[in-house]
Amino acid sequence: MKALLIDDELSNLENLQQLLQVYTPDVQVCATAGNVADAVKAITQHRPQLVFLDIQLHQQSGFDLLRQLGQVDFEVIFVTAYDQYGIQAVKFSALDYLLKPIDTDELKAAVDKARKAIDLKQNNERITYMLEYLKDGNKSQPRIALPLFGETRYVDIKDIVRCVADNTYTHFVLSNGEQVVVSKTLKEYADMLLNYGFLRAHQSHLVNIAYIKSLLKEDGGTLLLTDGTKIPVSKLNRDRVKERIMTEFKL
Repeated sequence: MKALLIDDELSNLENLQQLLQVYTPDVQVCATAGNVADAVKAITQHRPQLVFLDIQLHQQSGFDLLRQLGQVDFEVIFVTAYDQYGIQAVKFSALDYLLKPIDTDELKAAVDKARKAIDLKQNNERITYMLEYLKDGNKSQPRIALPLFGETRYVDIKDIVRCVADNTYTHFVLSNGEQVVVSKTLKEYADMLLNYGFLRAHQSHLVNIAYIKSLLKEDGGTLLLTDGTKIPVSKLNRDRVKERIMTEFKL
């Protein structure tokens, strides 16, 4: 698998290259680049299958690079120290990212995921969606990309009724009654959706406030949803849930 590394710090490029040599020997680094202009040339010349892309590149960003390219026919793994808005866009698009300093287990998992996507010859529509998210980042209800086997589903957040934890899987229950199962933990989606009208009622339940009908007193606290589903409210979250509901409905 041919890879291109893009980072504006030489030490980071050298470190990542060493990690790839040790932990993912099938990844062959064809070139490195330290800025957007050099990266465009390297991509055109080498046609990599996988690109490790730093979000911050001097006065530009990895997103600027992707916008210049137009069509993206390679997999992308973002590498960043931390960029809250950028990482949020990456998460919503179901793209992989690595935080510096790089954890070797996370590196191997990200490369393995990229390898499978390349083998399936999937078009990288997630990049297009991420750039749309960044362009219109202030929209109140974006869509979220849900990675399934063999496809990526794009779902309007307003159509998600609730999310249910099932070990390392998350079940998305949609307003049309459909259920979508994603191989990621509920915590990861809770972190993404809490600012979009969702609340964590229980360790295993994330609920869209728009679908809450009432808060019942039974069992110490239960949410009754508009479809008749009852969701338990844990003792730990009880006060927080009541406060959030009162704020949302201006009680």
